Amino acid sequence: MTEPFSGSSARAESARAGSGHSEQEQEPVVIRDKRRIDPNGEAPRSVEDPLLAAEEALVADEVSEVESQLAERTADLQRLQAEFANYRKRVDRDRVIIGEQAAGKVVAALLPVLDDIDRARQHGDLDGAFKTVADQLDAALANFGLASFGEVGDPFSPELHEAVMHSESEDVQVPTCTTVMRRGYRQGERLLRPAMVGVSDPVEPALQPDAEADGPADVDAAASGGVEPESAE
Repeated sequence: MTEPFSGSSARAESARAGSGHSEQEQEPVVIRDKRRIDPNGEAPRSVEDPLLAAEEALVADEVSEVESQLAERTADLQRLQAEFANYRKRVDRDRVIIGEQAAGKVVAALLPVLDDIDRARQHGDLDGAFKTVADQLDAALANFGLASFGEVGDPFSPELHEAVMHSESEDVQVPTCTTVMRRGYRQGERLLRPAMVGVSDPVEPALQPDAEADGPADVDAAASGGVEPESAE
């Protein structure tokens, strides 16, 4: 009597185990609802809902407006950067000009001293310690861009030379500086003082006698030779 009962119990347990295994192997059912659920608990709306389309259009307009404002602010920033770069260039240029003007004033005040040094050098009085000091002064002023000009034989230029006397010479083809009374100086492209010079101009060629001057001489020569001049008809 005990064995049949135990056999039926085993079959029941086997059936339950088989049903559980089949439930595990069965795939779960997934339901996808493409409708939009309102968080306020209202009825779901479909994708084609006019209100949803209006909201999307409004969002698109807001995005377009933000992009337009961003482009405008970017253009303003680029313009400010360009203005600042131009301002820096202008400030740097003005700083250089102010420095050159200040150095030019100092150098211009020393030009009479340089004239005395040049005269002493021409007369051979510049030697020893004075020559060393003069050379050091010339080197120091050269560092500030000072350069002298005005040599014998230079072509005369009214922009660089101040002519205080003129003469004529057959040895020159163009107006030439033949005497230098005072050297000129410039600092970079800026003229501080023109050179004071004497200029020799080329000799102008003599004028050739014209044909009318030869007419009476020919008539006199013909008369002295016994040949009568032809009468004009």
